Amino acid sequence: MRLGLQSNGTLEVPPSGFPAGWYVGAPTAGEIGPAIIVGHVHWNGAPGVFWDLHRLSRGDEILVSREDGSTAVFSVQRVLQVAKSEFPTDRVYGHIDHAGLRVITCGGFNEQTRTYDDNLIVFADLIGSREG
Repeated sequence: MRLGLQSNGTLEVPPSGFPAGWYVGAPTAGEIGPAIIVGHVHWNGAPGVFWDLHRLSRGDEILVSREDGSTAVFSVQRVLQVAKSEFPTDRVYGHIDHAGLRVITCGGFNEQTRTYDDNLIVFADLIGSREG
């Protein structure tokens, strides 16, 4: 699903636990620059699309289906959990000279407040593509 920015300048999030969404202000997966995909880790008491995102590690592959029927293949470079108040905007949205991917969800569940204090961000680089 396509996502834009809210009136306060923050990224929209999908309206439910599935599917994930692509930020339309960024490149599409496989184009030069950082493609941004966001989704929920948890939704209405059930696992969301990125429930297992925290299990990824360096070298794991992420496959992204493209509108043209091809699949962009990315290799995880880093998984970062950071406080929402310290979100690394430049590292996520900033210019890169290759096709990259940033997958973002919530992390750091706070039992007391029953909310997520952090974001989990996966940084990945394009390593290939597959035809549909």
